[in-house]
Amino acid sequence: MAYRIESGALVTLQELCPSSPFFKEGASLRITGKLREYSVETAVALVADGETVLNVDTQHLRDLSFRVGSIYQFIGELHIEPGNEAILRARTGRNVDGIDLNLYRQSIKLLRQFLDEQDRSNMLG
Repeated sequence: MAYRIESGALVTLQELCPSSPFFKEGASLRITGKLREYSVETAVALVADGETVLNVDTQHLRDLSFRVGSIYQFIGELHIEPGNEAILRARTGRNVDGIDLNLYRQSIKLLRQFLDEQDRSNMLG
């Protein structure tokens, strides 16, 4: 049986609340945020978008240096711990300094609108 790795669904950190359809164990996600803290001992990065934060387990990432204040994008699987605490276990990550987070969030919304319209037209057509 072949193991299939899911592509990471584009989500904003604000969308990762317990009532969100993205907030589920094992969900494959792509998140982007500014690095607030990084622990070398635990390999856990705390990324933020506005007031919303998420812990990212980076233990499987190599050749990625972390700088507080820089913007990073991670793809990985979401794990829900007791108390609805979420942590993304990153399988890949990259520095995306220079990205405009407001435009990025807007592009996600526009992409979803486009895909919804495509789905509707495929159902009708």
